[in-house]
Amino acid sequence: MKKFRKVLDGLTTSSPGGTMGSPSCGSAAGTPTAAPTPKEIDVQETLVSENFQLCKTVRHGFPYQPTSLAFDPVQKILAIGSRSGGVRILGRPGVDCYCQHESGAAVLQLQFLINEGALVTACADDTLHLWNLRQRRPAVLHSLKFNRERITFCHLPFQSKWLYVGTERGNTHIVNIESFILSGYVIMWNKAIELSTKTHPGPVVHLSDSPKDEGKLLIGFEGGTIVQWDLRAKKADFRIYYDEAIHSVSWHHEGKQFMCSHSDGSLTLWTLRNTTKPFQVTFPHGKIQKDGRKESCKPILKVEYKTSRSSEPFVIFSGGLSYDKAGRRPALTIMHGKAITVLEMDYPIVEFMVLCETPYNNEVQDPYAVVVLLEKDLIVVDLTQSNFPVFENPYPMDIHESPVTCTAYFADCPPDIIPILYSIGAKNKKTGYSHKEWPIGGGTWTLGSHTYPEIIITGHADGSIKFWDASAFTLQMLYKLKTSKVFEKPKPGEGRAAELGEEDPFAVQMVSWCPHSRIFCVVGISAHIILYRFSKYDANTQIVSLEVRLQCEPEDIITPSENENNPCFSEPGSHSPQPHHQHPLSPGSRTPDGAKDSIPCLKVKDKMVRVPPGYQSDLVIQLLWVDGEPPQQITSLDLNSAYGLLAFGNCNGLAVVDYLQKTVILCISTLDLYGATDPYQRLTRSPRRNRQSTSEHCMRGLSNFYSDSKKRIRTSYQSLTELTDNQQSIDMERSKSPTSVHYPTSLHNDPRILPEPVASLRASHCSPVFYLLDNESRENSFSRSRSSSVSSIDRDTKEAITTLQFGESYGRKSDALPTPCLWVGTSLGVGILIPLSIPTDHEERMEDPVTVGPSGAVQMLKGSVLRFGFLDCNGALIQSPYEVWRDLNAPEDPDRTRRRKLVHFSPSSSQDAFGEGHLAVVCSERQAKVFLMPSQSCLFVHNITESSFVLRADVVSLCNSVCLACFCANGHVMTLSLPSLRPLMDVNYLPLTDMRIARTFCFTNEGQALYLSSPTEIQRITYSQEMCDNLQEMLGELFTPIETPEAQNRGFLKGFFGGNAHTFDREELFGEAAAGKASRSLAQHIPGQGGVEGMKVAASGAVGELARARIALDERGQRLGELEERTALMMTSAETFSKHAHELMLKCKDKKWYQF
Repeated sequence: MKKFRKVLDGLTTSSPGGTMGSPSCGSAAGTPTAAPTPKEIDVQETLVSENFQLCKTVRHGFPYQPTSLAFDPVQKILAIGSRSGGVRILGRPGVDCYCQHESGAAVLQLQFLINEGALVTACADDTLHLWNLRQRRPAVLHSLKFNRERITFCHLPFQSKWLYVGTERGNTHIVNIESFILSGYVIMWNKAIELSTKTHPGPVVHLSDSPKDEGKLLIGFEGGTIVQWDLRAKKADFRIYYDEAIHSVSWHHEGKQFMCSHSDGSLTLWTLRNTTKPFQVTFPHGKIQKDGRKESCKPILKVEYKTSRSSEPFVIFSGGLSYDKAGRRPALTIMHGKAITVLEMDYPIVEFMVLCETPYNNEVQDPYAVVVLLEKDLIVVDLTQSNFPVFENPYPMDIHESPVTCTAYFADCPPDIIPILYSIGAKNKKTGYSHKEWPIGGGTWTLGSHTYPEIIITGHADGSIKFWDASAFTLQMLYKLKTSKVFEKPKPGEGRAAELGEEDPFAVQMVSWCPHSRIFCVVGISAHIILYRFSKYDANTQIVSLEVRLQCEPEDIITPSENENNPCFSEPGSHSPQPHHQHPLSPGSRTPDGAKDSIPCLKVKDKMVRVPPGYQSDLVIQLLWVDGEPPQQITSLDLNSAYGLLAFGNCNGLAVVDYLQKTVILCISTLDLYGATDPYQRLTRSPRRNRQSTSEHCMRGLSNFYSDSKKRIRTSYQSLTELTDNQQSIDMERSKSPTSVHYPTSLHNDPRILPEPVASLRASHCSPVFYLLDNESRENSFSRSRSSSVSSIDRDTKEAITTLQFGESYGRKSDALPTPCLWVGTSLGVGILIPLSIPTDHEERMEDPVTVGPSGAVQMLKGSVLRFGFLDCNGALIQSPYEVWRDLNAPEDPDRTRRRKLVHFSPSSSQDAFGEGHLAVVCSERQAKVFLMPSQSCLFVHNITESSFVLRADVVSLCNSVCLACFCANGHVMTLSLPSLRPLMDVNYLPLTDMRIARTFCFTNEGQALYLSSPTEIQRITYSQEMCDNLQEMLGELFTPIETPEAQNRGFLKGFFGGNAHTFDREELFGEAAAGKASRSLAQHIPGQGGVEGMKVAASGAVGELARARIALDERGQRLGELEERTALMMTSAETFSKHAHELMLKCKDKKWYQF
């Protein structure tokens, strides 16, 4: 139970911020006002450290930089290895598992132990790993590190426990899968080739056992040598020497012939009857030229030779195209009989694999699909249809279709939003897919009990927005929105792209979404904002555009020469930005000196457009060029559907737009927000001498923007001067003196009227460039330079708007009831509260202006302000008010009015008496504070980090309570209790390795978070102990007990004359008794942690294991019953045979030999 006393309004004594857990009275002093009787407020904080645990849950998207592919034909699961050491295992939708090698070495090859629930990975650090897939979280059981040789190829025969490993030196080693120990049996390269050969054959590029005889191993060397090695006799049966380098080999299922692919784009077919020359040589894509020579072709990197019962064999290969066709895309070629089909791909082919009905290599293969792993996509081609259509991929492999630039995560959404988004998005789905079921259907997955609607929104570089259903650890695309359709297509050589070299003028910077009202807002890199409304009906609409001038005028700049005699005053109205409606200016509007002026970066479509059902643009807001300088990028955004307002800011100032009346109601510089309550003492300084440098750096390309943002994130917390609470109180007391003059209490919504203070006692201008007076002692202020070599006087600093939040609060200490307010946070750690006056009646709201009062409370924190949150005095989270969704395009219904229906969450609604107030949580890059409103008293302070800075902070609900979640640049994920700011969790999870993580990391309710782990993958994590405990239940099962299909009965004659007549005992050849021990220096065995983890998982999933045991017992009983029936039939048959034999003997007993 945390108890704290409400601080009296008007208490003027100030003190340094109290430590966590103890209330402090760091009040911003002001004019004493009447206050309610102090009352003891009890807040019971239910969250404790035991409620928190951090762990990864699931990874979505396409594996980044894939390298290898494997498929289990019985379990029907697919594995993909990547360059960073990751392994992705996919089954039916919902079965999606990610594993990571600790070494981070690239995965060269994958081999399933077919139907055994295990996987072997060969990595670039020459280590083999055995993964246990019989648990929901796979773990390494064994590892084997090769010390003297590099691994190049691996092969594991079906139902064998001996793995063949080829090396760069040309040797072949054999590993026991069960013990992961190297056998003493080695096939040395100099034994495999003839002694007379003078050159090294090269690395081993292929290993396979003969379908005809498991005791024969086919070894392919890169130099063109192929050897069939007799494992029993330990000698070569035959050797083939070919001029061209070999890339792959594939057997015919009868084992009498095999096919090779070569570096010159040829395919050679070899028969075992004659190995002196190839039976057939073909150049599938090499045409004969006029001079009689064949075209030179690219290497065929892989070929698969598969037979079919019902048709001609399939020959499928990648590569082999001719060199002379420039710009031709990578292709997969399917040769079926005389027909040749070339499937062009969007990306280079990394690997492909043909899926067959049988796991046995000596049976007719009957291929039914081919999995093609591309550099940035995964496709599966249906081989059973003549036109070879592709299957519709159920996995979200196209997250990176355009680079992801921002993310948003919403948990516990309204339940009706997902079905309606899906129904709208389904209308625009692609067609032409195969009608058959997705062939990778292994594993089991059930909907867990701890599920709720979740939506992830991704913004992309091409201006597109994707809504994803993220419920129950899955990801499925619901709806796609293209923001570029609002604008005219830029002509080549014109517009922002030509002026500034911008490749992605529509790139999305941030999004804001209200799921209840279904209003969606997008901020783009070209300093534009688009507001969308949702409708189930299509419509013809005229896009409304507002243009805002949030930039300084050239005559507004105050130079030392102009203000030499009067440095503390400026002309009224010379320092605030101005809003403008859309002007009839052409895109080429320029000032007399030729500089661009008063035009936006993009041109909005000015004609009626037909918009389909879904999100339809309602308003476009664009910042304007000013005197040849492009507008600054927008840094913060918030909208509120109940108020009908949208606020945004950048490093120049703040603008508030009434999107119901389509007017700008406030457009003001950051400096003017303070009025007379500015906590800093500032002096103006001369502007930049080189104005062009601003134009070069303000609006740059997307990649430059990210690198610049990275620099900003690293240093933005290093503001010029930070004040302690004591100094803050003194400055605020000074600024709130009775002699100060405030600007008017209302600002009209007419954009032509400039909102400004009546008087100001300091010189100021738009986009203020200033430095702070460092005239206080080191104890009361501490300056930190962005660079030790740069003086603070030489720095060019602007105070940007870093966060905005609408909500019901108390604009003044004297307010008895909460009113609509806008909380503004700046990059200098200042939190400003702006009260709003909004008409409540529906008709008045659409006609009367919204007025903005003077700024009220001003709070100070260390570092840029990142987040605001509001709690009632019982510690419960106060939601922002919203408007209930209504379809503006719906047909008119005379029985139902079209009035707005608003839902409010007043701070006083859950309390006994009005005037009780509420708690405001303010978090910055370095510090978190809790204030009591309306007294504006600082109750709790917590310094989050001293050595780093917070990148992301959110007030989130968890376990029917609320906490503050923070992600720091040093990789720490922290949670703090509210309101006491008591540390609950601090985990060193993920260092900030690149800007992508900082840009995309976001928290949401119910203990979940996500970030972009690579350019193509979304990693979801949880910081909830409850979710970690239930994780095993929510993840899919990779392994399902399935009986291995029986081999076909080959027939007596076929087995006797040409089949595999002799059983091959590998244990007898490769075991320690026969082959001895391998050299200890050759490879080192490393035991894995999978055994212990497997025991833990088995203990936690006892029910599942019992179910498997029951299934196994049932199968065993069924087999025993079948065996008993067979035995009975055999006994009956034997008795019948004995009876007939006895009768025949009696009949023939007395006959002579000549009577027969």
